[in-house]
Amino acid sequence: MKGGEIPTNSHLKRSCMSIHFCVGRRNGQKNHRQKQKQAEKVSLQDTLNEDLLKMLKQTKQQLIDDEEQKKREEAERKRKEQKQLEKNKSFAELLEENPMDWKKYK
Repeated sequence: MKGGEIPTNSHLKRSCMSIHFCVGRRNGQKNHRQKQKQAEKVSLQDTLNEDLLKMLKQTKQQLIDDEEQKKREEAERKRKEQKQLEKNKSFAELLEENPMDWKKYK
């Protein structure tokens, strides 16, 4: 269409179609980029095979169990140590810890 011509229906349809095509093309590119980003967001779990994932989970559980066992053993050791210290206290230490005032009974 040139400068002084009046646009006809066919010219308007073509220009509208080209606008829709351009807009649709941009939206299509956005959708394509979004789909591509979603495809890139593959988790580690998705890439590992099931056997390896199962083995890792078992190892994790075993480490947790070992840590709990160490805590229990440490608590038991401290309890025994405290009991042994209580047994080995001298008479003076026992007298000091006793809440009674022995001076009253002299």
